[in-house]
Amino acid sequence: MQPRNNFFYHLLAIITVSIWGITFVSTKILISHGLTPTEIFISRFTLAYIGIWLISPAKLFLKNGRDELLFAGAGLCGGSLYFITENTALGITFASNVSLIVCTSPLLTTLLSFLFYRKERLSANLIYGSLIALAGVSLVVFNGSFILKINPLGDILTLIAALMWAFYCIILKKIGNRYPTLFVTRKVFFYGIVTALPFALTQQPFPDLSVFTNISVIFNLLFLGIVASMLCYYMWNTIVKKIGIIQATNYIYINPLVTLLASSIILNETLTFISLFGAGLILFGVYLAERKFPLRNKAALTYKK
Repeated sequence: MQPRNNFFYHLLAIITVSIWGITFVSTKILISHGLTPTEIFISRFTLAYIGIWLISPAKLFLKNGRDELLFAGAGLCGGSLYFITENTALGITFASNVSLIVCTSPLLTTLLSFLFYRKERLSANLIYGSLIALAGVSLVVFNGSFILKINPLGDILTLIAALMWAFYCIILKKIGNRYPTLFVTRKVFFYGIVTALPFALTQQPFPDLSVFTNISVIFNLLFLGIVASMLCYYMWNTIVKKIGIIQATNYIYINPLVTLLASSIILNETLTFISLFGAGLILFGVYLAERKFPLRNKAALTYKK
């Protein structure tokens, strides 16, 4: 279908990644109150699971073992591994490195989709738009300070996080059309929590429960759990089903732009002309990538069986 026939889902994608762009700020606030990345992840996914269970009660496991493994893979890739590797990397390498490398996820998703689904078509608009958006991301991330320092472990963990999200979207394409979106989302939360528990057992004991009486902690956990997880994962799974994984993941380029604006408003971080120019490149790149002007047969990058 053409993008104009799915305008609502493209708008929903912008809203979803915009909310996710704010989560970085919420996570920083929770970490400042003594919560670890793993604890934050388990808390937010548990809240999301409880919330979605109330409106989608169903049996716990499927009779189809293959699909059960796919759901487990979705929870592992799009849940525990993605968040834990990304947030661990934030403690090892520079935040600018993490923000930039995570935004390679759309390119990785496109590549994986091209490899797994041979009928996927890569247009010139998609390629050029993605590269322009990624260039804009780099300007926004560095915000006028062009200092890129390589930290092998942290940067590799970030690349793994980007790859995990790409695999999550690929798995969604396999199972999304066979089950209701609400059910898919609930299963992802379940396996996200289960696969995160081994990481939690290797870390320090859970913080004093008095931390959770702090209004700021309560507000940010509710935002991460109910809005950024339960609501946004449901919307994202719906978006992938309706407009496809390649078009959906292109909107991830907007994420650093929203983070930049949220940091400026909430954390009083400085905006520069370079970052604003980068924001313009991001918007133009996403617009170009979403325009469906496929090339002629000889020029299109398409595999045929």
